[in-house]
Amino acid sequence: MMNDFSMELDPDALQVTASAREKIARLLTEADSGQSAVRVFVTGGGCGGMNYGMTFAESISDKDRQLKDDSGFALVIDPVAFPYLYGAEIDFQDDGVGATFVFNNVFQSVGGSGACGGCGGAG
Repeated sequence: MMNDFSMELDPDALQVTASAREKIARLLTEADSGQSAVRVFVTGGGCGGMNYGMTFAESISDKDRQLKDDSGFALVIDPVAFPYLYGAEIDFQDDGVGATFVFNNVFQSVGGSGACGGCGGAG
């Protein structure tokens, strides 16, 4: 059930793989009791595009988009980051050497080509 203070995230807006959902739920279970969600954020810009990251949500505002389920998985996205994530996929990959969250299709989801003309990378 959604909290009254958050807007439901359209399931088509952002895909979160089963492995990412499981890892986020596990992180929240192991975190301090005050942590109820993981926040996705964007920073930067320029030639390399935006940088995507995740942290525990310090607070949840009524303008945040929230995606959660009964397994303990809860993800929030602020209104600034949301347009940069629309149509993207968050995955969790563990190859035995390193484990990380991976953001797929983020640059293309906001109309980018994957190449930066200003850097000489355009084809």
